[in-house]
Amino acid sequence: MKLLSKILSFLFHPMLMPTLGIFFILNAGTHLSYLSFEVKRVVYIIVFTSSCLLPISLLPLFLQMKLIKSFNMDTARERIYPVLAAGVFYFLGYFLLSRLNISPLLEGFVLSSLLAILLAVGISFFWKISMHAIAVGGVTGALAGIMFRYGVDLIVLTSVMLLISGATASARLYLNAHSPAQVYAGYALGFVLVMSGVFLA
Repeated sequence: MKLLSKILSFLFHPMLMPTLGIFFILNAGTHLSYLSFEVKRVVYIIVFTSSCLLPISLLPLFLQMKLIKSFNMDTARERIYPVLAAGVFYFLGYFLLSRLNISPLLEGFVLSSLLAILLAVGISFFWKISMHAIAVGGVTGALAGIMFRYGVDLIVLTSVMLLISGATASARLYLNAHSPAQVYAGYALGFVLVMSGVFLA
């Protein structure tokens, strides 16, 4: 069970979820589904680089500077600088997407994800809110926002995402990485913010 929990925590890591969210958005049956492969590739590169590659690249530096004790970042305070750096890179990704002017929907997703990260930074000064829960909640919220905004039937996909969210949350609890309150609060934060960002885009 511990191994499965670690696998789930890795597969649905907060740094990977924005790219998964973009994949769902680009293939949800809205106008974005008809974008050319070349345009979609550019979007994937921007989002994956800004939300995953660049934040990961700074972790060894934070470790060397003793800003974090390990890559697990077990305490809330340890996560402040890595999450803040991720927020800077998210903003870079948002800036590039806004310059390309592909779709407000994409910009709304990335901007609301950025806002969730910034709130997580503030909360991390005194509480270890679950970043995994924020991430899976955000992707689920994006799907819900698309359904309400564009009337697309994503019930099955949203249901699958809910199951993934439950499994990921259970994994974090099993690994004693968070308390139930930290997981519930993270999920609610991610879901509400990103759903609003997508719906209002």
